[in-house]
Amino acid sequence: MKLEGGCYCGKVRYVAEGDPLLKAQCHCRECQYITGGAPNLFMLMPKDGFRYTRGEPRQFTRSDLPKPVTRDFCAECGTHLVTRPQNSLNVVVLKIGTLDDPAQFGGPRMAIYTVDKQPFHTIPEGMKSFERLPG
Repeated sequence: MKLEGGCYCGKVRYVAEGDPLLKAQCHCRECQYITGGAPNLFMLMPKDGFRYTRGEPRQFTRSDLPKPVTRDFCAECGTHLVTRPQNSLNVVVLKIGTLDDPAQFGGPRMAIYTVDKQPFHTIPEGMKSFERLPG
C-alpha cells in the first residue's frame, strides 16, 4: 500500500509505503488534546516505508514522562502528522486526517484506551475495544 499526505498548508508532505500493522481509534487523554476532543484515528505503518517528501516537520517530546512519544507537526499550520513511539516496533503512527485520500483508511478495526473515553465518543457496535493496549 502506498499512502501520500501532508499538512493543512501543504508545506510538509510525506509518503508511507507498506502494509498497515494496525488500524484503530484511540480514546486516550493525550489524543483528545491532539484532536481537539475526539478519538484519534490512526494507522501503524512501517517506519522504514515512511519519508518526508517536502519540508521538514518540527518535533515535540514531553520531558515529564518516562517513555514519551515524539510528535511530528508542521511548524507553519500546526497539523499533527505522525507520532513516533519509543519502542522496538519500528512504526510510525500515521494520522488519518493527513492522508490525501482518507478513504484509504477503510475504518478502524479496534478502539484503544477506552478507559479515557468521553461520554460523547462513539465506538461502532461490535468493534473490539480495550481499556488500554491489547495484549
